[in-house]
Amino acid sequence: QVAKAMAEGVRQWAGTDIGLAVTGIAGPGGGSAAKPVGLVYFGIGYPGGAKAFRRQFAGDRLQVKERAALAALDILRRYLLGNLEEELED
Repeated sequence: QVAKAMAEGVRQWAGTDIGLAVTGIAGPGGGSAAKPVGLVYFGIGYPGGAKAFRRQFAGDRLQVKERAALAALDILRRYLLGNLEEELED
């Protein structure tokens, strides 16, 4: 998973306990049937592991970016609360 590797890279580069990464297709172009516009992958790296998640957002480029940023922060919040959902199976 690219997002998971990115999160681990951020964690190592910054020398922090947690790394967060976001990648995807915000649009308006660049989408395909397999990877449509609005598809976003998230990665979080932490001591002892890393997880990746996938979400699909509707809206224009700015809306997708805003929703993805909020979702990334929610993933971080859930990790800090010890309530991180199951990893993306992909």
